[in-house]
Amino acid sequence: MSKRVLCLLADGFEEIETITPVDLLRRAGAEVVMAALGESMHVTGRSGIVIHADALLANLEADSFDLLFIPGGPAVKSLRADGRPAALARHFLTAGKTVAAICAAPLVLHDAGLLEGRRYTAHDSTYAELTRAEPAQAVIEDGQIITSRGAGTALPFGLSLITRLYDEATAAQVAAAVMA
Repeated sequence: MSKRVLCLLADGFEEIETITPVDLLRRAGAEVVMAALGESMHVTGRSGIVIHADALLANLEADSFDLLFIPGGPAVKSLRADGRPAALARHFLTAGKTVAAICAAPLVLHDAGLLEGRRYTAHDSTYAELTRAEPAQAVIEDGQIITSRGAGTALPFGLSLITRLYDEATAAQVAAAVMA
């Protein structure tokens, strides 16, 4: 049975941070469902690239997924205001599942109260709120939480998600295939 990943999309998502991990995960065999937060299946990224979501978040059952993936970008403002992403992150962690956030998306985990006492990283634009972020590492894994700095770290972040869902050998195979 393939692993299932729930990827949240809202207008203003960072395209590289979204598409790179989604592509890598799908190459590894994961079923990644890109779920639109709003009522439209078309979601526009920060650079104007429009993605056709796989589903609307309102129509999905969170318990059927193994990992929650929250991309960053200006969309994080909407994700924070909505509240469902923070609630989903808490739900996933309570169920012993992995939550992954890149760029500004660790702010959603902060809002959910999930970063206290944990190591994490994030985009430098968030450091006023995320005062304990560790900028030196591209990806940080602490328990069931995986965080990454931003668009430039999307590839190692995606590979770390593959390692978490599958194993290092699968991540290495995907990395070799994309010449990472």
